[in-house]
Amino acid sequence: ASNMAVQTFNKHITGNFPSENLSQTLNEAVLQANNSISETVRETAALKGMGCTLVAIVLEETRLRWVSVGDSHLYISRDGQLRKLNADHSYGGFLDRMAAEGNPVDPEAGFSRNMLMSALTGDDIADVDCPDNPVELQVGDQLIVASDGLDTLSNGKVLAFAEQAENSKGCVEALLGAVEEANMPRQDNTTIVVVRVLAKEDASTAAPAVSNEPDPAAIPAPPPASPAPEQTEPQNKTGGFVVEEEPRKSKLGLVAILIIVLAVAGGGWWFYQQQQQSQDELLVTFDGPAEEIIEDTDGTDVDSEIDDFSFDDDDMSPGDEEQSAESAPEVAVPSVPQGTTFTDALKAGGEGPLMIALPAGDFTMGSQTSSAEFDERPPRNVAVGPIAMSVNEITIAEYTRFAKATGRIVHKSNSREASKHPVVFVTWNDAVAYAQWLSVQTGAKYRIPTEAEWEYAARGGTSTAYWWGRYLGSDNAHCFACETGLDPRAPTRIGRFKANAYGLFDTAGNVQEWVYDCYHKNYEGAPSDASVFAGGDCSVRVVRGGAYSSGPKALRSAARDKFRFDAGNDGLGIRVVKDLD
Repeated sequence: ASNMAVQTFNKHITGNFPSENLSQTLNEAVLQANNSISETVRETAALKGMGCTLVAIVLEETRLRWVSVGDSHLYISRDGQLRKLNADHSYGGFLDRMAAEGNPVDPEAGFSRNMLMSALTGDDIADVDCPDNPVELQVGDQLIVASDGLDTLSNGKVLAFAEQAENSKGCVEALLGAVEEANMPRQDNTTIVVVRVLAKEDASTAAPAVSNEPDPAAIPAPPPASPAPEQTEPQNKTGGFVVEEEPRKSKLGLVAILIIVLAVAGGGWWFYQQQQQSQDELLVTFDGPAEEIIEDTDGTDVDSEIDDFSFDDDDMSPGDEEQSAESAPEVAVPSVPQGTTFTDALKAGGEGPLMIALPAGDFTMGSQTSSAEFDERPPRNVAVGPIAMSVNEITIAEYTRFAKATGRIVHKSNSREASKHPVVFVTWNDAVAYAQWLSVQTGAKYRIPTEAEWEYAARGGTSTAYWWGRYLGSDNAHCFACETGLDPRAPTRIGRFKANAYGLFDTAGNVQEWVYDCYHKNYEGAPSDASVFAGGDCSVRVVRGGAYSSGPKALRSAARDKFRFDAGNDGLGIRVVKDLD
């Protein structure tokens, strides 16, 4: 449940950020996460009763926002005091609130204080804590985000560890060590993240590239805090983040999102472990000229990494509707018989991805008019010309060859066997640039598929919910509730499951795949051929196919999702097509 909730929550936030009403977006993300559990339980009755708590924080410039459901904690340490920011949705929290309001309630016999009164279970959520107004952060603040396993320690002890620790890493280790040392019977699983707010000049001198451990003595004492009204426009001001002049960068570089989803029941697990060393420390820095100085968890500058991931061709801005093939020659490519597999030689040496020729034809795209999925309606007949598509999702090895040739960074999550696992953490820009590179290297026209081409290929000539039939079944794909016995926390190797009738592997599950189209809220006005659906919201692009962490609904051939064009995640990869006429 926790794995599914965090993936769904994160996907909704990143797909809808920036938002004019962030509190509403956070609430929507909670509902989406809860619905993902509901849908999975409906498909797999044996999972009825699973659930989790959730606490998520968003740091946007100097403002802190959060949403939480359950009894996990968000504390702020400031001026020698520890204050809990979010609501406690346990029975004990309810009793304490009633007493504080002057209306004490006698505990019900047999009710435990840690009994949850609100959680994500797929049923209606009793209570969601998501304030409309943010809290203004100050230099010297420490945020402690934790599961209820931290309740083993008193607030006084938590505060003492927070004030005595030299850095956020030390605070996490001290708190976890104290919980273990207490050795309480039936200890709840304990997860802790600490964020320390630093002045820019202190971070630059106290955060060496390897250790990321700032000197707390250099942090000035903060003034008293008060909740700040929401600012609709970023402000350049002393004491806060200075907005990056380029909007594209400010959307990523000035925002840190921490999402922690914790299982209500089950074995203990630790978010922060010793072998992760000091590289899991997040530094949020303040004051100074207009440049971003948020440090990523691997010690590299986030903004520079984003630049390396970006596709810098002005022709590929989010609003463009034409796919360019930069310097790719217009070459007539001979037809290839349906079902033929082939590779194209690269000028730099080696071969491109394995491709298969798909038949030309037509199909009904989308879902029936009675469907509750409004963005999959109305259905329409679409004609598709002859194309070839990559048999598998593009692998780490295939993408790495391109990245090395073009000076791009391959995200550290791509650490599995390179020739057998799909590449992840690629942006839409990266996907387009990879296809253009293939065009230049082969002399043919490669690109990422249109949404219509993708669905046509994924269906493999079928009209059922999944290409293999009406029901999810077992061992047909890698997803949550797919009953494969595979690790639900990471993609699996390509080609593990059977191919569809067109010879394509993993069009459902494993990782989602970028398509070219901007997102439209429905198919009204969509073309009757497989060309790009012009217009739409081009700040987000459509992704298809569901991922290893998706529920059954997302694996349907008609299912649609969207994601910011300039972002990626650990369940989002690439598939390419080649024009055959």
